[in-house]
Amino acid sequence: MQNLRKKFPVLQQCIYANTAATGLLYEDLMEWRQEHDLDYLIGGSHMKQKWYGKMNEVRSTVGQFFGCKASNVALVPNFTLGLNLLLEGLPTDCRVLLVHNDYPSLNWPFETRKFEKDYVTIEANLEAQIHAKLSGGNFDVLALSLVQWINGIKIDLAFLKKIKQEFPKLLIIADATQFCGTQEFNFEQSGIDVLGASAYKWLLAGYGNGFFLVKEGAEKRFNLNAVGNWSVDRMGEDYQNSPFCKRLEPGHLSSMSFGSLQFSLNFLESVGMENIQNQLKLLSQKAKQEFTSLGLLEDCVAKRDIHSTIFNVRGDQALFEKLSQQDVVCVLRGNGIRLSFHFYNTENEIDAIVDILKS
Repeated sequence: MQNLRKKFPVLQQCIYANTAATGLLYEDLMEWRQEHDLDYLIGGSHMKQKWYGKMNEVRSTVGQFFGCKASNVALVPNFTLGLNLLLEGLPTDCRVLLVHNDYPSLNWPFETRKFEKDYVTIEANLEAQIHAKLSGGNFDVLALSLVQWINGIKIDLAFLKKIKQEFPKLLIIADATQFCGTQEFNFEQSGIDVLGASAYKWLLAGYGNGFFLVKEGAEKRFNLNAVGNWSVDRMGEDYQNSPFCKRLEPGHLSSMSFGSLQFSLNFLESVGMENIQNQLKLLSQKAKQEFTSLGLLEDCVAKRDIHSTIFNVRGDQALFEKLSQQDVVCVLRGNGIRLSFHFYNTENEIDAIVDILKS
């Protein structure tokens, strides 16, 4: 991992603890982007026409990376647009279970529509709360983030698989923006029916790209009306019979953005998701131990066995400014300061942050 740090110039200037806000650009991707635009400069429409056909390759790469059929992959500019398109096709008489204070781009699209909604709170026993709610009510949809954006609480994937078996008619929709790129994951083997993510954070793919993965049969729960020329393979075909995932792709897709997505998935594959997962587990355990010993974490985080590499430590504007002055890149979130670590971070950097917090 130390050699990989050289590919991220920002790391030479600061301790970057803000991947939960924006993943870093690395030299390999920058070089690919420069070549892409040079091809566009000298090739014009010929270059773009070539890329229109290569979008199927991007879907295949996404599908292979996450264990999903390419035909069940939809490429979207970001999670938020994709979810809003989906919810336009979900019957409004659905009863939906959400997590209170979950990511706004997940909760708000449900809250601005006429669904009947109920909530669980973010506590140490989050999974038990969800199970109790599902057992006590006739819910049609469970929608939640796999990793909470403010404090990094990570849902137990085995729990989601268990409740899908217990409540087979429940539609489970997951926001995986703070999850994808942090560990090995097989969508088909999960309990999730619909998974969406923007790829500019842990997948390091830059802005303007994301995807949705849809289980076989889940599409029957939606009646999508979104459509456009890109919903069919070529102009003049019958758009009324376009595949479900193509209904989420009504307009042009950026070759720059989705080429970046494909490039970064291949890059992470070359690093090895097992290696990335092991590094993040190491960083998570160390950070949690250090921050807990200082009494800086919420009880709901400190008491859980499973956690991500996103932490919200108790602190105010003055502490945030102190960290910033010491070249620690982080952000104010909720009632504290959010620190988030990716595979390019080190244990020594966590030690340096702890020293600042102690002082």
